[in-house]
Amino acid sequence: MTALAACPACAGIDVADATPRDAAGEVHHIALPAIHCAACIAGVEGVLARTPGIRATRVNLGRRRVRVVADPGRGAAPALAALDAAGFEAHELDADVLTEADPAGRLLLARIAVAGFAMMNVMALSVAVWSGAGDATRALFHWVSATIALPALAFAAVPFFASAGAALRAGRVNMDVPIALAIGLAAATSLHETVAGLGADTWFDAALSLTFFLLAGRYLDHRARAAARSAAAELTALEIPRATCLDEGVRRTVAVAAIVPGDRIALAPGARAPVDGTAATAIRVDRSALTGEALPVPVLAGGEICAGDTILDAPLVLHATARAEDSTLRRIAALVEVAETARHRHSGIADRAAALYAPLVHGLAALAFAGWWATTGDLHLAVGIATAVLIITCPCALGLAVPAVTATATARLFRRGVLLKSATALERLAEVDTVLLDKTGTLTQGAFDAPALDPDAAGIALTLAQASDHPVAQSLAAALAEYAPAPVEALREVAGEGVHGRWRGRPVFLGRGPGGTELRLPGRTIPLPVTERLRPGAATLVDALRRDGIAPILLTGDRPAAAEALGRRLGLTEIHAGLRPENKTALIRDLQAQGHRVLMVGDGINDTAALAAADVSMAPATALDAARVASDAVILAADLDAIVEARRAARRALRRIRQNLALAALYNALAIPLALAGLASPLAAAIAMSASSITVVLNAVRP
Repeated sequence: MTALAACPACAGIDVADATPRDAAGEVHHIALPAIHCAACIAGVEGVLARTPGIRATRVNLGRRRVRVVADPGRGAAPALAALDAAGFEAHELDADVLTEADPAGRLLLARIAVAGFAMMNVMALSVAVWSGAGDATRALFHWVSATIALPALAFAAVPFFASAGAALRAGRVNMDVPIALAIGLAAATSLHETVAGLGADTWFDAALSLTFFLLAGRYLDHRARAAARSAAAELTALEIPRATCLDEGVRRTVAVAAIVPGDRIALAPGARAPVDGTAATAIRVDRSALTGEALPVPVLAGGEICAGDTILDAPLVLHATARAEDSTLRRIAALVEVAETARHRHSGIADRAAALYAPLVHGLAALAFAGWWATTGDLHLAVGIATAVLIITCPCALGLAVPAVTATATARLFRRGVLLKSATALERLAEVDTVLLDKTGTLTQGAFDAPALDPDAAGIALTLAQASDHPVAQSLAAALAEYAPAPVEALREVAGEGVHGRWRGRPVFLGRGPGGTELRLPGRTIPLPVTERLRPGAATLVDALRRDGIAPILLTGDRPAAAEALGRRLGLTEIHAGLRPENKTALIRDLQAQGHRVLMVGDGINDTAALAAADVSMAPATALDAARVASDAVILAADLDAIVEARRAARRALRRIRQNLALAALYNALAIPLALAGLASPLAAAIAMSASSITVVLNAVRP
């Protein structure tokens, strides 16, 4: 996996992925997990613009993918080959399962804009009424206010009335029922006053203010949730949509969904297996996406190949043993889907506080109406007081108490390199008492440190390493880039062994030896004990967690020896190695059954089910798309110190949320008696409600 550093362009660029309308042709979606800045966009589009058969391209940096329009019948192969040759990691995605842009946010913004515009205009008209306008002017302004307010409410307040109606039809009461009642009563009473020409005050401004502030709170909550797309769908999109089957020696391209057990599939070096199967010949595969294993895995003839494995070294004929829907990748997707369903049962503090809210509000409003009507016999007065009670107790402050803190903390953490995606992530992160850390790609960068070599040995090692696609060889080549390559001839790589060559007529070798990786030169053998490079901040993260009383746990699909070596370097005492995705999920379930709140930090497809199953989860920006989607937060910073900062910010945010809830409760304790006593009109109730909301927001945004 390529280690990337977050760059400023990533935060500011989100290029649309819509294809130009006049660019007819076959549309293909290609994942580009390594792109991270504006220069990457220019590079990708430049490469594809020079590729024959490509009509149009559009890169979406936020989703790390490119939409390609190719000539009919050409497929995505030319684009994939061009991108690979240019050094861009590229994988074709299945467009049928990609999530679309969410229109709900745009509609919610439109409702907020309409409510805000109407509220300001009606309030401006109300100033003249409050200033003592004459009866004719007052009546005119009431009609103008009604003309503005009623259409605006008919559009902007739809979410509250729709939700309340659905709840009542189901025989239950939710938070939107008192809101809809308050808005409806304020608007209906005001319209009656206007039509009857009684000259009394109207409360169109109160209804609009209530709608505007509640919509603002709802939008904050929506934005916090909008980034979380279905990880199961993203995993499915990672599957290859087409494959090349061998039918009596004839190659034909078929949809992966049409592959059945017994089909023979031709795979080129660098291609990913579309379904589970067995290898016709011995081969090495890159299984890091599924297991986290950093090194290539040798597979003997007849050995198992999993969907998602990348073929190395040489072409391979794969004998399919399962259909696409039964592949390893689909089973992981199913695990993620189940885990995400469980996560949705997490309820925030505001949700729990609101469980008792609706019955209390309805009871108070009903008592106020019945008491005042029975006492005075004035129906108009009783309705006005009941409306004031509903407005003054509307959950605007309660609705903003959590989203305002979440939005503020999210923005601050984003500037520090952590992107929060879940509305309740801060609350859950603050309660964490157990932290699980993946190894490869999370605590380590997938690169390797090489020991010091003399110039001759370094030059030979560099030439041999450059002739191999093995991750260790590539890392050695990068570490020795300052040396001049030696003139090594007759280079030949043997799968599972290493690279052979001849230097000054004598044999040299770089690869696997009895004690590990070694460099064999004429007359001497130099061991190369490579060690994985720690990600910046890894040691600081482990120390900070220990100071907070948390013993982090290392879990990985890598070999036990590699995991234990890393554990010794970081001082980790609990290590679980050789785990498959279902094993990681089972471990999390066991910890949760013991009463622990679990934070999972991982980066691969093999981690997605665990990320979704944990109480809260985080993934580095360099993680695969599926892991980033399954997580509650993405670590944009290269330094893992960001995890420590996120946890501290979460604890501060939880304190701020509790303060906001206390402020909202204090407001209700002071305001409700005034409304019940008939000392607050609906307009005064709306002003008081707005003041409480502003107080909550100011407390949320303070340093």
